Amino acid sequence: MEILLSKIMHKRNLTVRQVEQMTKVPKSTINDIMNGKSPRLDTLEQLAAGLKVRISDLYDSPYK
Repeated sequence: MEILLSKIMHKRNLTVRQVEQMTKVPKSTINDIMNGKSPRLDTLEQLAAGLKVRISDLYDSPYK
């Protein structure tokens, strides 16, 4: 499963700081996710809500 946070951020021209402010997810967690660490489900929910996307938009999986 690939986490697509970096692609969403690039597409919207968002910085880690901006995503932190929008989602209330700490910068360190955002950086961990961008560096390949798998996020918890509640973190994905928080990111999705703050970025106004579906949770399924945040990852790519053959099991979608």
